[in-house]
Amino acid sequence: MAQTLKKAAQNKLQPFLNEIHAGDCIELMDTMPVASVGAIVTSPPYNLKNSTGNGMKDGRGGKWSKAALIDGYSNHDDNMPHHEYVAWQRKCLKSMMRVLRNDGAIFYNHKWRVQGGLLQDRQDILKGFPVRQIIIWKRNGGINFNKGYFLPTFEVIYLIAKKDFVLAPKANAMGDVWEISQTRDNPHPAPFPIELAERCIASTTAEVILDPFMGSGTTALAAINNSREWIGMDISPSYCNMARERISNYG
Repeated sequence: MAQTLKKAAQNKLQPFLNEIHAGDCIELMDTMPVASVGAIVTSPPYNLKNSTGNGMKDGRGGKWSKAALIDGYSNHDDNMPHHEYVAWQRKCLKSMMRVLRNDGAIFYNHKWRVQGGLLQDRQDILKGFPVRQIIIWKRNGGINFNKGYFLPTFEVIYLIAKKDFVLAPKANAMGDVWEISQTRDNPHPAPFPIELAERCIASTTAEVILDPFMGSGTTALAAINNSREWIGMDISPSYCNMARERISNYG
């Protein structure tokens, strides 16, 4: 009986595998079988244009003209009221937890920031979810126009793990601070480096990797490099096309 149910779930998952799907990630994930993916590696929009203290602001009340996300993303302006953004991300995480196997984990990359003079550490998004560990992604610093705090040089990866999740053999020997340079040769306005996605994937035994905010396809490439199947989603048709082209030209 268990094998029959497993095979039925695999058959339902088949149309999703190794494809980029354009559309709302919550709606797409909610059509996937329950407990069907082994790991999720993703970095959602950070809502930077809503920031009061950094990101799009130059510290003098104006906008930083060279910021990559000055116009937001394609099909998403990155400027939601904070309470709406939190509610949206919690819905996204709920859908991710639904499709995640009982031995699976989510690597959720986000960025802390100062908002209204206070640290915003994303606990309002993550409250109630099973965060097992915080991984620090130490990257290059940018430009800090604000004299009220030091130059940020890291982002955070929340390891949100279901109860039966264990790391791949020997992965537990890795530290929880990963020093990886940012990506410079990617046309997407907010790419993360393939090495970061690869490290997340390689630290698991997951057979299927999902990224509901696939962007330019980096997680898919990292999955391919680690001989895993993958599923990509993005609300932007232009980013989906960018990812498909990048994947087809890869290697």
